Amino acid sequence: MIEAEGLTKIYGNHVVAIEDVTFRVERGQIVGFLGPNGAGKTTTMRILTGYMPPTRGRARIAGYDTVLQSLEARRHIGYLPETVPLYPEMSVRAYLNFMAEIRGVPNRKAAVERAMALTGLEDQADTLIGKLSKGYRQRVGLAQAILHSPDVLILDEPTIGLDPRQVREVRDLIRELGKTHTILLSTHILAEVQQVCHRVLIIHRGRIRADMTLGEALRSRRPDRVFLRVERDDGRIPDALGALRGVRRVERLESGVYEIHVADDTEEDPSPAIAEAALRQGWRLMELRPVGLTLEDLFLQVTAQD
Repeated sequence: MIEAEGLTKIYGNHVVAIEDVTFRVERGQIVGFLGPNGAGKTTTMRILTGYMPPTRGRARIAGYDTVLQSLEARRHIGYLPETVPLYPEMSVRAYLNFMAEIRGVPNRKAAVERAMALTGLEDQADTLIGKLSKGYRQRVGLAQAILHSPDVLILDEPTIGLDPRQVREVRDLIRELGKTHTILLSTHILAEVQQVCHRVLIIHRGRIRADMTLGEALRSRRPDRVFLRVERDDGRIPDALGALRGVRRVERLESGVYEIHVADDTEEDPSPAIAEAALRQGWRLMELRPVGLTLEDLFLQVTAQD
């Protein structure tokens, strides 16, 4: 559904915004698009939506080239920008009808009713947009993005500025839309990606640095901590474990409970050596496990490169 092949964008003669950006998003996937400010997310999305051409490379939406077949490609895209272009003096129904008209949507009335039903706007159909809460305005933005039943949705910070209840409502809506649409979701909220996305792309300094499913992402990096629980704590655990290869520091959380910090300069997992030490010292091992890597950990590791 979304194909980016070697996308490069150079502004002027020297400013490289993105370089050799390549990825695919298949039908029915919700993919989180992450990166620090200035990493190249906005440039990439502008190329994908046909807003501007790449300097090199090509992008396709539903098989259509975004430069050579721009109009056809755009017919298959629903786009929700960070700042939704709404008309506050129009009612929800009037605005959506207007958007359907300028897009040439057939059977506009049915399309508007369907979009309002999917986004939970039926009760607000005749309310002026200027009187809606920000959460409902985001819903209107999503409704205009799906009016023409696009194959692909590109959403830029869809929950920014919302309160916790509104955030939950919009996330639930995105999950529901993901059943029938391919979604590329750009956000700075890492918890949002973990809750709604199947896969994650991380861009840093204009290049894709990680492209994997969430499960792969959280298994792919060596954990930097190991949790230990023993029945017998004789007070010698910090010294005994601190001397092991691959152990940077041993932190006592409570009697018999420790967090072992793994050295940064080793790829070796110290867990087997910890288990052997516990058996040898007679501590009666109760629990030994790596502390789960979070998406925030992965993001910080990837964007700390270079």
